[in-house]
Amino acid sequence: MRIELGLRESKKRETRQLISDCATKLFMEQGFEQTTIAEIAAAARVAKKTVTNYFPRKEDLALDHHEAFTEGLARTVAERGPGEDPLTALGRTFRTALLEHNPVVGFTGPSFARMVADSPTLTARLRELHDQREEALAAALTSTATDPEPAIAPRAAAALIAAADRLLFRRIQELTLAGRTDDQIEATLIPEADHLRTLLAAALGNHPTTVTP
Repeated sequence: MRIELGLRESKKRETRQLISDCATKLFMEQGFEQTTIAEIAAAARVAKKTVTNYFPRKEDLALDHHEAFTEGLARTVAERGPGEDPLTALGRTFRTALLEHNPVVGFTGPSFARMVADSPTLTARLRELHDQREEALAAALTSTATDPEPAIAPRAAAALIAAADRLLFRRIQELTLAGRTDDQIEATLIPEADHLRTLLAAALGNHPTTVTP
């Protein structure tokens, strides 16, 4: 029974990835708004209902890493090492993603970046995901806050960190659309990210939620 369930889950993951891949290909060729669910279903050789069962929102066919994206900052805070302050953990995690050219931080390639930039629907959805990312971070920072802190303090810290995070994401997309290679983007972003982290540390001071005194 366990083997059967494992095979079933594996099949579901394969089907989900196939649908996502077919959708992304069509979106980049035709544009997001111009592509229909019926066309995606036909390309993946599945029923339209199968597409919507896996992806209730059309936008999530393109932005299929949305869960990892919205939870990423909060997970880093929650899973940081003993004695490591959140700001240091977030900087370390971003540096790793930058060196890996991870799509979650913005490395999507020029065709995908252009598809998103040209789509009002996807641009709006990306803003929503950034907002959700900030809200999740605020919740994670709140869980680490000390009682004497004002209740708004972790949310203020999250807003500052998330603003820097959005800026770095947009910067990667901007450089991608300008024709820079991933290696060139990495080389540009390393000092820029370090500078932003210095500004954040100065802005937050010895805030107990984010920086170890």
